[in-house]
Amino acid sequence: MKTRAKLIASFKIWVVIYPALTLFLHVFREPLSGMPLFLRTLLMTASLVPMIVFVGVPMVDYFIRLFSQKTQK
Repeated sequence: MKTRAKLIASFKIWVVIYPALTLFLHVFREPLSGMPLFLRTLLMTASLVPMIVFVGVPMVDYFIRLFSQKTQK
């Protein structure tokens, strides 16, 4: 994979991770506040990684394809 493709992939992942993590922390702040850090991290990664891989990044790819098709026409 070339450097440009890696940069684009990392940006797409960041675009999904940042809002997902922010929303997760906002919604579950109180229930998670009493848990140890390792347990909070485990719960966050167990729920967010599949969501990011199977929903978030494919959705970003879809919007990029949709936008690029409109600009090519």
